[in-house]
Amino acid sequence: MAPAQRLLAEFIGSLFLAGVVIGSGILAVAVSAGNDGVALLGNTAATAAILWVLVAVLGPVSGAHFNPAVTLAFAMRREISPGMAVIYGIVQIAGCVAGAMLAHAMFELPLVQAASTDRSGAAKMLSEGVATFALVFAIFGAIRHAPKAVPAAVALVIAAGYWWTASTSFANPAITIARALSDTFAGVRGADVPGFILAQLIGALLATGVSAFLFGQDKDAPA
Repeated sequence: MAPAQRLLAEFIGSLFLAGVVIGSGILAVAVSAGNDGVALLGNTAATAAILWVLVAVLGPVSGAHFNPAVTLAFAMRREISPGMAVIYGIVQIAGCVAGAMLAHAMFELPLVQAASTDRSGAAKMLSEGVATFALVFAIFGAIRHAPKAVPAAVALVIAAGYWWTASTSFANPAITIARALSDTFAGVRGADVPGFILAQLIGALLATGVSAFLFGQDKDAPA
């Protein structure tokens, strides 16, 4: 695919991902009568559903990263060039921020907000490292052994992460930035963003190394 096609796919995918994560959180709170468990269930289902669709539809175009940590992992495997990886990351962040603004617009909220949800603490940082490790590990394992199952693997590992990690599995620096701009159910305080992103990048790097040892690597040319 041409670079313009790949970048547009990453932007659209990131926009829809963030839009669904934040928008479904807003609606889930509105209809759950104050039950956070029900709200989280709705948020989880919507996120997993859109991930499956986006990876299935846009994977053949751009690889369907929508996530700088995933792009870093592919760059470490030399499956995307460093220059393109940087551009991917910029586009992913722009797409996620645009998705947050779109979700706010659909629910008649201020387009840009400052999140106030406290997600501080070592346990949540650890959770983000673990969640991102699980995501990257699932991607490379599925690519190696069950390529047709990649969309399902991505959707399911994030769905599980919503419920078994203390952070509810952001596992994505771009969407973390976008969620810091949304004072809603899916938000995260700006002060907690650097720790989340650092943990996500560490998790991605560790998963890349473990995956290379367990699964091997078929591609070695930069894109």
